[in-house]
Amino acid sequence: MLKVISFTICPFVQRITAMLEAKNLPYQVEYISLSDKPQWFLEISPNGQVPVMITENGTALFESDAIAEYLEDAYPALQEGLSAEQKALNRAWSYLGTKNYLPQCGAQSSKDGQTLKERTEKLTMAFAKVEKVLGEYRFFNSDTLSMVDLAWLPLLHRAQIIREKSGYDFLAGYPKVQAWQEALLETGLAEKTVSKDFLEKFSDFYLSEKTFLGRCKNNCSCSALNLEERCQETGCCELGEASNMDIGTGCRC
Repeated sequence: MLKVISFTICPFVQRITAMLEAKNLPYQVEYISLSDKPQWFLEISPNGQVPVMITENGTALFESDAIAEYLEDAYPALQEGLSAEQKALNRAWSYLGTKNYLPQCGAQSSKDGQTLKERTEKLTMAFAKVEKVLGEYRFFNSDTLSMVDLAWLPLLHRAQIIREKSGYDFLAGYPKVQAWQEALLETGLAEKTVSKDFLEKFSDFYLSEKTFLGRCKNNCSCSALNLEERCQETGCCELGEASNMDIGTGCRC
């Protein structure tokens, strides 16, 4: 059976477990602490990061891009009959999604409104790019799931949690991305691909009193488009700094 070595709130891991779930492949998950990595893990992970996946042959694979491509190649493809060009495009759009995991982690952990605004810029640029290519299909480029959908799932899942818990909307102004987010969340994969205590641990880190988003009220209704204007109008968020402590991204997996 396939085995995934994981850290509870890591988006790179969720991308892999989403592929495993979408392909109906049996797997196990073992969670480790990134602040106290066991020696056996360091011996099989050249970069010291999760995810690591142990194949059925006992080979330890690392780097989420490589693992995702292995799963697509070694098991029945999510989309059959794709041309070499379409496969390359799928991988490229998947890479674009994963490149924004860390910017999203950084934005979520912002301690004040100005930092959130600055850290959101790169993330919103990515959403703007994908908004232009989303078409009439339910998912990214068809009515069936692709590796692109699963690469973007962690971003869209976390954006939904942030919106529900704080009112802040990373996807404001991108209706096609919002529809895509809704379609992906309706599959139930978001809940299936994280640990039972994911929401609690995610909230403890990104929605605590140490973060700007944690201090926003549930009816904030702010976004990167109107953050300062909306906050000043309603008083829903504290625009100033909570402290001088930078808590980092929380995503060094």
